[in-house]
Amino acid sequence: RDVGDAKMAAGSGSPAARELFAEGLLQFLRPAVQQLDRHVHVVRESQVELREHIDSLATELCRINEDQKVALDLDPYVKKLLNARRRVVLVNNILQNAQERLRRLNHSVAKETVRRKAMLEAAGGYPQGLPGK
Repeated sequence: RDVGDAKMAAGSGSPAARELFAEGLLQFLRPAVQQLDRHVHVVRESQVELREHIDSLATELCRINEDQKVALDLDPYVKKLLNARRRVVLVNNILQNAQERLRRLNHSVAKETVRRKAMLEAAGGYPQGLPGK
């Protein structure tokens, strides 16, 4: 509702209305960015755990292959595991980059919010109906 009110007010073109809209938009985006950042962090942790399990399984397969009296060709399976590990590492790097961009975006949103609040306070306070104080 606040964002809708701010959007309607922004249509009037006044600086206070634009500030109200910007503040509403920042308030709307911040929780989504923070939630996305938390989810990316959880996925990255699971990717690291998966990579560790793949490493352990590959080591175990190599050990089994060495201990077998009957020659089993486990090399293709080990190669598949190593390929899966490589993909997990690649995905983890992509997630790490995305999380860093989210962190920077979240920082920018917070910085912009502080800047706008300071600007509004210097101009004589918040416009009527602006959340935040």
